[in-house]
Amino acid sequence: MKDTLRRLCQENEGQDIAEYAVMLAVILVIVVGTIRLIGSNANTVFSSVASSIKQ
Repeated sequence: MKDTLRRLCQENEGQDIAEYAVMLAVILVIVVGTIRLIGSNANTVFSSVASSIKQ
């Protein structure tokens, strides 16, 4: 395991993989945060529309 990690750190491909992992983590945090913000607002809008349709 140590040899694999050492090899990844020395090779450029290992750095590319680490960069992609960091970018993926940042994108996931942004997406999850956006969904949480929009999700609560969307729920309110859909509830309002549903109550309007019932009347």
